[in-house]
Amino acid sequence: MNMQVANSGATSLEQSDGPPRVAPPPAGLSRLTALIFAIACGLSVANVYFAHPLLDAMAHDFAIAPASVGIVVTVTQIGYGLGLFFIVPLGDLFDRRKLIAGQAILSAVALVAVGVAPNAAMLLASLAVVGLLAVVVQVLVAFAADLAVASQRGRAVGTVTSGVILGILLARFASGVVADFAGWRWVYLVSAGLTLVMAMVLYLILPRHEAERPRTSYPRLLASVLLLFVQEPLLRVRAVLAMLIFASFNVLWAPLVLPLSAAPFSLSHTEIGLFGLAGVAGALGARWTGGLVDRGRGQLVTGFSLLLMMAAWLPIAFMGMSLWLLVAGIVMLDLAIQAVHVTNQSLIFARRPDARSRLVGGYMIFYSVGSALGSIASTMAYGAMGWNGVCVLGAGIGLLALLFWALTLRVGR
Repeated sequence: MNMQVANSGATSLEQSDGPPRVAPPPAGLSRLTALIFAIACGLSVANVYFAHPLLDAMAHDFAIAPASVGIVVTVTQIGYGLGLFFIVPLGDLFDRRKLIAGQAILSAVALVAVGVAPNAAMLLASLAVVGLLAVVVQVLVAFAADLAVASQRGRAVGTVTSGVILGILLARFASGVVADFAGWRWVYLVSAGLTLVMAMVLYLILPRHEAERPRTSYPRLLASVLLLFVQEPLLRVRAVLAMLIFASFNVLWAPLVLPLSAAPFSLSHTEIGLFGLAGVAGALGARWTGGLVDRGRGQLVTGFSLLLMMAAWLPIAFMGMSLWLLVAGIVMLDLAIQAVHVTNQSLIFARRPDARSRLVGGYMIFYSVGSALGSIASTMAYGAMGWNGVCVLGAGIGLLALLFWALTLRVGR
């Protein structure tokens, strides 16, 4: 029944303003193209995560209280959420080559505005625009899924997502190094230059010929994103899981700079950024996860990963005894979260090949909501109860995600 409703919804969108177009069979996604997609995704998503190791410096420069500095991450995630709804669906309607390059150029402008911001209001507004335009990542992920053949789609999504994960992790390290040598503002100014270079490279290498797109109006396109949540129960389930896992992710990373930069650790931005490298295991596991999903093991991967995500908070809670415990917890948490994320995307992409940009846009809205809520809740928990409060919050979210998955096992079978 759901398949019939879904197909009728897709047909109404395609026929509303013109005759349906027949798409050619996919030509496949070459390793070189997948690598370039992964690098571009990593550079783009890094712009959203540069701020995590810099929160104490920003709080000092703009007189923001430590308990409230999570707003810096939150406004970026709010911008990202708006971009997911208003920009990403355009990938199902327009030439993605031009859409991607245009977003990258505008991102460079917004990054310069962050780097020269004279006050907190300008900083927050510019970061919101950076988040809004960073959704180019999701347009690229959907593009990769379209280009890949069906039997290798999970692996292709995993490869590109590996670039996203590496971008998130290396962003913290790179921003810490640059901030220690030149100040936090240069993090964004350097990124603006790299983003401009990325825009030119993407415009030159992205495929110039795509399948014909349905003719429809922009309001109707946005409405179809909401309709997908009505038509596809699996999308609803995987979107809620995305919200929970990325809330847990940001519960760790948003306030981590606060205890590590204070006594007894008193670490520099560069040293704090090095902890992001511990999560590289998550990036390495993403492509492997996609292969398991291609073989029909998506639910098994999800269950084991959510158990690992919840267990990760135990060593994290005892980081005061040894920072190696924190490293172990980071590896566990990042691997688990990215495994679920790759599984989520691979499963929903297989449901509706005609609507992949809209699917990933709708799905990632929940990711953005979870990230924003996790960031602000964790800094508030840290201000009220210290690091123990942060760990209890993270473990509680992990338990909630595991229970939700168990209760929805039959959805989408």
